[in-house]
Amino acid sequence: MSAVSAGRLFAVDWGDKRIGLAISDELGMLASPAGIIARRAGKRPPLAELMRQAEALGATGYVFGLPLDPSGGETDRTREVREVAAKLASRQALPIRLVDERFTTSSALRSIKEQGGSTRGRKGDVDAMAACVLLEGVLRAASQGVWLGELVVGAGDGEPFAQA
Repeated sequence: MSAVSAGRLFAVDWGDKRIGLAISDELGMLASPAGIIARRAGKRPPLAELMRQAEALGATGYVFGLPLDPSGGETDRTREVREVAAKLASRQALPIRLVDERFTTSSALRSIKEQGGSTRGRKGDVDAMAACVLLEGVLRAASQGVWLGELVVGAGDGEPFAQA
C-alpha cells in the first residue's frame, strides 16, 4: 500500500475552549488548517459537529492529537481525548488514529511568527495551525511507510491507515 490511501485525513487538536481542525489533500501530501469548533464549558463534546465538518470536507479518517505530558505520560486531558475518540468511533465508521501532539502548539506559534504574523487575538488560528502541524507530521511519516500513534479499536477497518 502507498503511504496514504486516496482520501482526506481530518486532524483534531482537542482543547478546553476550542478544537482546532485541519484537513489533508486527497493525495496525503499537504495539510491545511480547517478552522475551529468552539466549546462551551460544562457541555457535552461536540461530536455531531465534528462528524458534520468531517463529512463536509470529504474526510476518510480522523487523526486526534493525544495530549501527553512532557515525559510521554497520560494526563486527565489524555483520558478525555481517548474517551471522546471512543465515543466518536461508536457513532461513525471512519478510522480514528491517536497521535502524540506534544509541541504542536509551540510549533504552530513559531510558524505564525516566522511568517511575520502576530498571534495576539488569533487563538483560533493557532489551534487550527496546531492541528495542521499534527497532520503534517502524520503525512510525512506515512510517506515513508510509517504510521504514527495508535488506531482506536472499533473505528472503521483501519483504512485509510496502513498497518505499521
